[in-house]
Amino acid sequence: MTNKTIVTHSGNFHADDVFSVAAIKNIYPNCTLVRTRDKDIIAKADIVIDVGGEYDPQTGRFDHHQRGGAGARENGIPYSSFGLIWQKYGVELCGNDKEVADAIDAGLVSTIDAIDCGYAEGVSEGISLSQTISMFNPTWQEDTPYDDCFNEAVAFASRILTRFIAAASGGINAKSIVAEAIQKAADPRVIVLEKYTPWKKTVHALSEQALFVIYPSDTGQWRIQTVPVEPGSFENRKSLPKTWAGLSDEALQQVTGISDAMFCHNGLFIAGANSFESTMRMASIALQ
Repeated sequence: MTNKTIVTHSGNFHADDVFSVAAIKNIYPNCTLVRTRDKDIIAKADIVIDVGGEYDPQTGRFDHHQRGGAGARENGIPYSSFGLIWQKYGVELCGNDKEVADAIDAGLVSTIDAIDCGYAEGVSEGISLSQTISMFNPTWQEDTPYDDCFNEAVAFASRILTRFIAAASGGINAKSIVAEAIQKAADPRVIVLEKYTPWKKTVHALSEQALFVIYPSDTGQWRIQTVPVEPGSFENRKSLPKTWAGLSDEALQQVTGISDAMFCHNGLFIAGANSFESTMRMASIALQ
């Protein structure tokens, strides 16, 4: 049965019910969505989200507002409706890849759950995705129906969820490529990638010796990038030579002796040349 009736509460909405409906619509695109608090309608629905006071995944009930809630993760973050939906459908939404589903739970779902449940510990400050979703609600000065605003928020959340899954899948698939490049490196201090692949987490996990990563840019030239002391840090394990800072084209070519050197960032964390061979020469000079 694919033409299911999905029920969530009417009125003001939050990220947990919006993302839950977005997830369900990816599985049942022909579903009928009803936003109500009518108990009779709720009782007849195939899937009930964030309303009804019951959590039973076997019968399609995914609320967390009942006394005692609906459980929590090992790290203490309680489940909201989105977390409950993700527990049952997350792996399916990620192409039956549990590693990707777990990454989405850690990077997206658990944060939305934490904010919805008032579990602020570990949630970063600033404008959150949950706040962004809440801004789809009509203000007191607007007459737009809540259901229209909800549908707009669901469309937005569906796109965000799709991109989160794509990003998590890409990051996980990159691990084996980068790991192989580390193993093949002629010099463990210089890692060469045949195409650009997200590398920082894997390099930090597998190599304490790596100082530079070399890869082709999307325009065909090559880049050399420094390995930061840790992911997200602006401090490098080893910076590029100070004499290169901020130089480009002829100025950089004169300093390096490399005829097709193109640029070096003033921060000494990335530089480029037209050819792979020249970029490897950059690495050789930088290592000295």
